[in-house]
Amino acid sequence: MSNPLNPAALLAAPVLEVAPALLGRVVEHRSPQGTVAVRLTEVEAYAGEVDPGSHAYGGRTPRTEVMFGPAGHLYVYFSYGMHWCVNVVCGTTGAASAVLLRAGEVVEGLELARSRRPAARVDRDLGRGPARLAQALGIDGTLDGAVLGGPRSDEPVRLFDGNGTAARVRTGPRVGVSGAGGDAELFPWRFWLDGERSVSAYRPGVRRRHRAGLSTHAGEEGPPGRRDPA
Repeated sequence: MSNPLNPAALLAAPVLEVAPALLGRVVEHRSPQGTVAVRLTEVEAYAGEVDPGSHAYGGRTPRTEVMFGPAGHLYVYFSYGMHWCVNVVCGTTGAASAVLLRAGEVVEGLELARSRRPAARVDRDLGRGPARLAQALGIDGTLDGAVLGGPRSDEPVRLFDGNGTAARVRTGPRVGVSGAGGDAELFPWRFWLDGERSVSAYRPGVRRRHRAGLSTHAGEEGPPGRRDPA
């Protein structure tokens, strides 16, 4: 994790460029309890007001305000009333694009990650799914809007370079997104590293009643038929 990296430059690109470029890179969170770092193996792209799967599809709200801001900030939201999920804002200011950090492999702070995820039977499940990943990293709503720093920054959440992964990147429909945003042909916007055991299982979206004005962006996968009404 010692290679130089400028997150601001990386994340200023369009979301469909940023999402696969994050694979193989390492996200680290330094907290009073210690440090945990995760190598990203799966992400999903969400393109704001032009994307029916995005929280920002209906426009700007207090909850999604950070998505409309400059690239490089974290968008952290509550899923199912019990889980936090973390996204990285990217693209140009006002575009409301973000990449959901869906899954990864814990590469530092394994014991701390295990203590945060006691239900995980094996280490591959510590960050296998967006809520599990956020929990293993210790990221919650207090970090909504925080800056994703580089290796030399003082920010609590930092991004480090990783190994080349382009030949192993695969794409497909986003997990659990129902309606138009879940169309596999129009939105094959889940990206993952082939052969990684930490990649989460795919489940299609199931239509359910949503709260007014909110959409299906970036929820933690759950039992069939369950989806974050975010």
